[in-house]
Amino acid sequence: MYGYEFYIDPSRCIGCRSCLQACEECETHRGKSMINFDFIERRESITSAAYVCWHCDEPTCAQVCPADAIKKGEDGIVHSSMKPRCIACSNCVLACPFGIPKMMEPEQQMMKCDMCYDRSSEGLKPMCASVCPTGAISFGKYEQIVPLRRTKPVNVHVFGNQKVETKVYLMLPTDADEVKVDGCGVFEGMLTRAES
Repeated sequence: MYGYEFYIDPSRCIGCRSCLQACEECETHRGKSMINFDFIERRESITSAAYVCWHCDEPTCAQVCPADAIKKGEDGIVHSSMKPRCIACSNCVLACPFGIPKMMEPEQQMMKCDMCYDRSSEGLKPMCASVCPTGAISFGKYEQIVPLRRTKPVNVHVFGNQKVETKVYLMLPTDADEVKVDGCGVFEGMLTRAES
């Protein structure tokens, strides 16, 4: 779907986990959820965040695959490994700076969010975005989503001295130009809400 992107807004997540259930229903995921769900700032709050694969412009998971099993499409979507090629080495799992790929033991294959390619390639929203009641996970065109928010879409993530650009946007306060990620994979300040 040209011009359609994922927008992730952790400040809207209410922890209902409907996205996890919906993701399991996507035909390409074979009954397994590819959503990453976590609790943010665990010491201070019970705030949760659900997020998908960030679909990096230069995907580390594909770069470290010795079997060339992970491909990025012309549309920018980084797919799960191709079953006939995947050797289940877990290099991709270890290399991803976001901790997204999952090694599925029964299948002996790396699987990850592919934006419900079976649906999005036919003009439908990914399962998670179609059920999220608050818009914490949204899929649409810029003009449909961003003008209605008090936040700004950011797709540059900083890990120390390394910058990673992604296809998926994280919604942050309007003064943010990049997402700083600490050594534990936590997005610093991502839950700061824009003031009215």
